[in-house]
Amino acid sequence: MGIFDTDLDRTQANFTALSPISFLRRAAAIYPEKTAVIYGERRLTWLEVWQRSVCVAHALQARGIVQGDTVAILSANLPEMFEAHFAVPMAGAVLNAINMRLDANTVGFILSHGEAKVFLVDKEFGLVAEQALTVADVTPQVIHIDDNTCSEGKLLGEMDYDALVAEGAQLLQEYAEVPVDAGEYLPQDEWQAIALNYTSGTTGNPKGVVYHHRGAYLNAVSNALTWHMGEHPVYLWTLPMFHCNGWCFPWTLAVNAGTSVCIRQVREELVYQSIAAHKVTHFCGAPVVLNTLLNADKQLQQMIQHEVKVMTAGAAPPAAIIEGMQNMGVDVTHVYGLTETYGPVTLCAWRDDLWGELESAEQATLKARQGVGGQMLEGLMVADPETLEPVPRDGLAIGEIMMRGNNVMKGYLKNPAATVEAFSGGWFHSGDLAVWHEDGYIQIKDRSKDIIISGGENISSIEIEDLLFKHPSIMEAAVVAKNSEKWGETPCAFVTLRAGEELTEQDVIEYCRSHLARFKVPKNVVFTDLPKTSTGKVQKFALRELAEQL
Repeated sequence: MGIFDTDLDRTQANFTALSPISFLRRAAAIYPEKTAVIYGERRLTWLEVWQRSVCVAHALQARGIVQGDTVAILSANLPEMFEAHFAVPMAGAVLNAINMRLDANTVGFILSHGEAKVFLVDKEFGLVAEQALTVADVTPQVIHIDDNTCSEGKLLGEMDYDALVAEGAQLLQEYAEVPVDAGEYLPQDEWQAIALNYTSGTTGNPKGVVYHHRGAYLNAVSNALTWHMGEHPVYLWTLPMFHCNGWCFPWTLAVNAGTSVCIRQVREELVYQSIAAHKVTHFCGAPVVLNTLLNADKQLQQMIQHEVKVMTAGAAPPAAIIEGMQNMGVDVTHVYGLTETYGPVTLCAWRDDLWGELESAEQATLKARQGVGGQMLEGLMVADPETLEPVPRDGLAIGEIMMRGNNVMKGYLKNPAATVEAFSGGWFHSGDLAVWHEDGYIQIKDRSKDIIISGGENISSIEIEDLLFKHPSIMEAAVVAKNSEKWGETPCAFVTLRAGEELTEQDVIEYCRSHLARFKVPKNVVFTDLPKTSTGKVQKFALRELAEQL
């Protein structure tokens, strides 16, 4: 043992597990009176978010929640959804924010696979949750979130969220002052799971991606650095918090004591009104959100009279959308990541010294690339997936995007084989095919596993194909992505019918609609013989070309 390892032990004084819970304590201690959350007429300060989160954490523990238990939530972007990102891990539990657009069967699978012990349900999704519980093989405690601005849905469960807060407050007797550190609520080990998110991958059943406290902490800081957010930004929640925990932005907003402006639905009037009324400085969204804003009434667009920044990811945004937003006075940062990487881990870092004098169209083309690694990503390369040999940085040679570092998932829940495969060779294999440019910036060219990204949602082509093959009149089917100005990509189905059978395009669409979440339903159906290789594999590249000609 060397001199630097002698009598220099890790102690409580010099080491703390990294966790985003620390950010909340700091924001509440230093800026207790600053507004943390706005939702309609509701306002919560950072002190109130801390106090309510402490109460929920204690109430969950009193209800039997222990370290490693799963607390699921099905909710729109509400203050309660925001608080859950702190309250649940403060209880030692793992937050499972479920995609509110999924069908009941898939929600039921997620509840079962994640072994949910508590299920927080937004009133709007009460009926879906109720159906999901009938197919799930777990019986979690159900607590509803009542929003008096929502006229639809169903209150589900024995009590509401505010009663849970009150239950915790009664246990505590009184709200204590914010402590000098968050030690009581921090995990013993920063490798401890903090969140569980599901991604469809390329199979019918989604895979559970597990995050740890350390990764959530570092990615939250990375967001603030990447975007030059500074202190006290005003952030509009156009990005669903169920997407990679809102790309870790609930925790980022505690890093810089910002203000979260929550809205239930992303409608262009509401977005523009919110930006103007609250002087929003930052928001995130898939290219479809940007396109919606670009095509809104000019009077709405003119409501933006101050500097606004948007971060976008999903299907690579067309350069025309980026150029349109820039021309509207909204600065665009294009980022890239996956559920497995806590959301964005690369960005198209802007080089004004090199590109500042270029025409706007050229700038937009550069910004449409996936870019370089963020500050907290240890390694990024485009390489041969078999040899792990990096491809030449010539903008032509295609390889697979690979990453490594603290903001890569722990692994897939209950799926060791998939985890080992994903981490083969000591790198996370993204499944996305890209080129590496001379300046070190990467650019996606294709998706090796045929994932379709529509409006920011991942859709598995295999899941749709599996369903189509079940139809008695369909002999063969293949699904590919078709470019869409509105959605980024949409599913396009190519179908071969059995001899003597007849179906219309609408018949197939309605069949899919009755079995799939609406965003997964093909927008186009083509009846044809499928082109194949000599070994019988469907030539999807040929189908993509046909899809673009429709």
